[in-house]
Amino acid sequence: MEKDDKTQAIRTPMQLAMILQGYRKQRRFSQKQAGEKVGLLPKTISALESRPERSCIESLFKLISALDLEMVLLSKEKGRTGKGEW
Repeated sequence: MEKDDKTQAIRTPMQLAMILQGYRKQRRFSQKQAGEKVGLLPKTISALESRPERSCIESLFKLISALDLEMVLLSKEKGRTGKGEW
């Protein structure tokens, strides 16, 4: 699969969950397959995708690794904030 260089702004836990689920499905991994790559149970993947605010950071980083993604943090651009952001 080609490397995907899209950058996506994530400002809420649910945005993160939806994006991670989208990448998992794009790669045609089941929750079990994604978890097996990094030692997570399918229920942990499910929790990250449905209740990300209750998931641990270690599991998040493992799932990011299983999906061949990386996390980049940037300063918010002035005037580009939206409703519901932290």
